[in-house]
Amino acid sequence: MKKTEKLKKELGLFDVFSISTGAMFSSGFFLLPGLASQYTGPSVFVAYLFAGLLILPAMFSIAEISTALPRSGGAYFFLDRSLGPLMGTIGGLGTYFALVFKTAFAIVGIGAYAAIFWDVPVKTIAVAATFFFMALNLIGAKKTSRMQSFLVVFLLVVLGTFVFDGLYRIFFTVGVDKPSINTHFNPFFTNGFEGLITAAGFVFVSYLGLTKIASVAEEIKNPEKNIPLGMALSLIVTSLIYFLGVFIMVSLIHPDEFAVDLAPAASAVKVLFTWLPGDLGTYLMIGAAMAAFASTGNAGLLSSSRYPFAMGRDKLFPALFSKVGKKGTPVVSIVMTTALIVIFILVLSEEGIAKLASTFNLIIFLLINFAVIVFRSSKISSYDPGFNSPLYPWMQIAGMLISLVLIVFMGWGAILFSFVIILLASMWFYYYAKKNVKREGAIYHWFALLGQHQHVELENEFMTILKEKGLRQGDPFDELIINSKITKIKQENMTFEELVVQVAGWLSFQLVVSKKELIDDFHALSAFDSSLIKPEVAILHAKNSRIKKPLLHVILFEKGIPKPVAKSGIQSEDNIKIFFFLANPEGEPRLQLRMLARLIDIVEREDFVKELLNKDNDRSIKEYLLHNERYITVQLLRNTVQSELIGRYLKDVVFPENVLVALVERDGLSFAPHGNTLLNKNDILTIIGEPQSISRLYKQYMQAEFKSKK
Repeated sequence: MKKTEKLKKELGLFDVFSISTGAMFSSGFFLLPGLASQYTGPSVFVAYLFAGLLILPAMFSIAEISTALPRSGGAYFFLDRSLGPLMGTIGGLGTYFALVFKTAFAIVGIGAYAAIFWDVPVKTIAVAATFFFMALNLIGAKKTSRMQSFLVVFLLVVLGTFVFDGLYRIFFTVGVDKPSINTHFNPFFTNGFEGLITAAGFVFVSYLGLTKIASVAEEIKNPEKNIPLGMALSLIVTSLIYFLGVFIMVSLIHPDEFAVDLAPAASAVKVLFTWLPGDLGTYLMIGAAMAAFASTGNAGLLSSSRYPFAMGRDKLFPALFSKVGKKGTPVVSIVMTTALIVIFILVLSEEGIAKLASTFNLIIFLLINFAVIVFRSSKISSYDPGFNSPLYPWMQIAGMLISLVLIVFMGWGAILFSFVIILLASMWFYYYAKKNVKREGAIYHWFALLGQHQHVELENEFMTILKEKGLRQGDPFDELIINSKITKIKQENMTFEELVVQVAGWLSFQLVVSKKELIDDFHALSAFDSSLIKPEVAILHAKNSRIKKPLLHVILFEKGIPKPVAKSGIQSEDNIKIFFFLANPEGEPRLQLRMLARLIDIVEREDFVKELLNKDNDRSIKEYLLHNERYITVQLLRNTVQSELIGRYLKDVVFPENVLVALVERDGLSFAPHGNTLLNKNDILTIIGEPQSISRLYKQYMQAEFKSKK
């Protein structure tokens, strides 16, 4: 991927929570409760809780795929890589327009509530707000998320106060001020279970914003932790506020008035917030409503603009959409999305189209649940999610059935609209995009198990994503490097076959495995081996059921030896100067891939071959292969801060938490120490650990030494 097509990883856990939460609070809380009560009566607050449960399968499926493939484009990218570019085009265009429609209507809500304060045209305010959000998005995702975080915090404070005050008023006040809630809840289900299901389907749109975070997954730091945790926290907080908030509305507003109230939160707050002067409570709720619509509009523009960007990067759209500006944002995609939102604000007036857009989202949810089944069934080793959906595959099957049932309740008009979107997207694919793409989805790997063809480059792409994600916490890469064998060979007439036999012999002795099996594995090619080929470097790997822990042998040649290579169907020969031979346990293929991906990341450093060949001892080679921010080298010299360690046993030295003295170099030889190792003058310690702890050691020893020399 080109540098100009990469997005910055700027978003943390709270950003994930803010984007997801902000995208859910708008019409769901401030408009729909009264209308939804027409279907089920006072039990409408139960319908909100039920709808939150119904979205769980989609949330789990999106969280799994997002942690495996954190790429911009969300549903588009997932469907493209699982079901192929045709379904990717349909899902991408459909979801994009659905998001743009919903974003436009959310921003219109800002204008509608602003008109309560000032005598201004609603659409003028909405258009101005759209350009404001565009400016934020052009500055960068982090700046956008800061605005989002501010809106969400303000919104949650007001709604939290609303819930607290409402529950206190309902359950703890006495006398004439106590609401007559008993009369508001009888009958509880006005249309039985069918009415509850219909109401749940109607308010289901309130939770669709939960999945918007998938479209910005590429910009999230530590996606394997932050995406599932952020989505889960967002759903818990949102469903709780919906459940309690709508319960309070039902309790405080007469059922006949509630059923036709388009601003039930504002009506309820007139009974509450009496401890505030004048109409300040009402103004606060109106401000919260504006913040809700603004956060939905802002998150909608942020997430929807990533769809044309991702599709442009994959050649389904013109390449212009894949360009990233100086601020690390997809400028053309943001500008085009802004233009569409403005057009929809000015031209469209029928808010029912939001329901049509939601229907297409349900179709996407159905396909994404199926995509998880496809990815797992395809047996692609480099599909390595950090979060696995529970109760697979029953969770996904339930999700597909839920989507089908709710689509039926949306009506034939919504289904027809979705069919039109599918038809237009299919025409775009066949008449424009098909000639630009050659890839196929993971479903062809599933078919390959039945003897059909598969798209080999898909594994290479997933391997690249693995490299960008980095190691997972607990992966023993540092231990692998520390325990690796380093060999420098000056022999010029050795052949590649002779080298493989020699290394396999050493590894078979160390690991007590078959030498022949190792030789066969080192010569065999896998689907992603072409991604391991780098100039003057070879990474070979083997696996065996009898191997307990991974082991690495690094061979360095001053002049190199010839080795056959094959990439993209082309056979050639390269002069290899650095060989990595990695042996892994057979039962952990994804661990092996993460280790290989980390090696590739190191190999791709600038001047890697030159730098490594210039290292004069094993310690310096191993230090170079370790994470720079995760290790420090300390030499025990007299008259320095670290001289206090000389003459002490290693077990008696107190280091910060999460660090380990991995190597000791003494008289030119390196060894792994133990607790009873006595530290001598001139020893060189290689200490590895978590970045924060290593930073503390650096300040303690290195900076103090520098200051003492001034």
